[in-house]
Amino acid sequence: MSAHDCDVLVIGGGISGLANAWWLAREGLSVEVWEADSRAGGKIQSTQKDGYLTERAAAMVMNFRPEVTDLMRETGLEEVKSARMPASEAHRYLLHQGELKALPMRLGAMLASPLWSPLGKMRLLLEPFILTSGAMDESVSDFVSRRLGREMLEKAMEPFVAGTLAADPDRTSATAALPRLTALEERYGSIAAGIFVNRILNRRTATNTETFSFNGGIGTLVETLAQSPGIKMRFGHIAEELHRTKGGWRASAKTGEDQRTLNAQHVIVATPAPIAASLLKPLDNQLAELLRGITYASIAVVHAGLDSSTISHPLDGTGFLAPKDEGSALTGNLWMSSLFPDRAPAGKTLMTSYLGGSRAPQAIDWNDDRLLDETLHSLKPLLGLRGEPEMVHVDRHRQALPVYHGAYQGRIEAIELQLQLLPGLHLEANYIGGVSVRDRLARGQMLASQIMTERNQLPSRQRVMERMGVVVEK
Repeated sequence: MSAHDCDVLVIGGGISGLANAWWLAREGLSVEVWEADSRAGGKIQSTQKDGYLTERAAAMVMNFRPEVTDLMRETGLEEVKSARMPASEAHRYLLHQGELKALPMRLGAMLASPLWSPLGKMRLLLEPFILTSGAMDESVSDFVSRRLGREMLEKAMEPFVAGTLAADPDRTSATAALPRLTALEERYGSIAAGIFVNRILNRRTATNTETFSFNGGIGTLVETLAQSPGIKMRFGHIAEELHRTKGGWRASAKTGEDQRTLNAQHVIVATPAPIAASLLKPLDNQLAELLRGITYASIAVVHAGLDSSTISHPLDGTGFLAPKDEGSALTGNLWMSSLFPDRAPAGKTLMTSYLGGSRAPQAIDWNDDRLLDETLHSLKPLLGLRGEPEMVHVDRHRQALPVYHGAYQGRIEAIELQLQLLPGLHLEANYIGGVSVRDRLARGQMLASQIMTERNQLPSRQRVMERMGVVVEK
């Protein structure tokens, strides 16, 4: 017999690992999290500089999932949420022919908008009559062009995929990147028909759609999760080896000059795919190769603090996205102090710009001066900027986001198939199921439910022994 040191070991203390740990601890399981860094949160980090609050990665949570709402309430985060500006005031802008144009979000307004040509509007109206494709892992470009027309792709969907996901729509799997839209076609034969049926039948989630951050920024979320009861955070732990045992798994980590070994029934690897591949190669080379084939895009983030009097644009919205054909160095720009007023001192404005991604991977190697020059070159004519920023902060992510390029769904299915050969081992990171904070929190609940189901299916004698703190090896 061998004792388990904990029920579940989570390797990786970013948002994916923390979400899994929280949901499992909520179920009463003992959970330990190994994080290589000296802090939790991975890329997510909120930073104060000269009175400005900047976000290194995710800037907000856009939620419509009831399980995320449950987590907010049970952790006490509901009390420290910072609501985004009202949706009625939050215009979403698109760079169009060198000017910022409000992007309509409803069909009626879309048909009246000058963003689309008469031919483009007519093509949009034909969507309910377009036949389904039946193609496997259709690209975003192919899917959107087929259903909504090329104009919709180039002016709306390409900047969304490039700016929000840092990906190339010509290579991105539509099923992976646009699961809600592709699901509507699969179930109802068209996007419009699916939206109409869902409205008629009132098939909506129990949670209203809302966008929010927290007092102190998104960093408040990861700090709260990391400090939750039932979770043991171990910083400076670099996982090196995993070994199967008859009762579960034995893991070892490098901790400075020392080594740490731990036994757990379940192990969740919540690291970026390349790190997971290196760790799992001795166990399953085929699984490691599948993980190694997942590519990442780099992103440079430029935060600029300005005196509000030097900006002509009213900044009455969330910011803007830039289509590829506009030739801007930016993929997008968020007006952070319009979204959340506490992000800048009184009379000041904070803007966050994004450069690089799959569209311009070379931007990650530009020095800070060039990144700022390129940013201001784009922003000055669009927003009427005068003068220079009083605060500049640059963040770089060489492996910012996994891009769902190629036959991505087939890759994920193959990964899941290989995992069936390794019971008790789980992969849960943003290369599976979505890159947003909302997706990571919701996926944590899904995996926790799966693990609890697996535990409940153990033979009754083994369950009794585990409650006593031991595992009977067969």
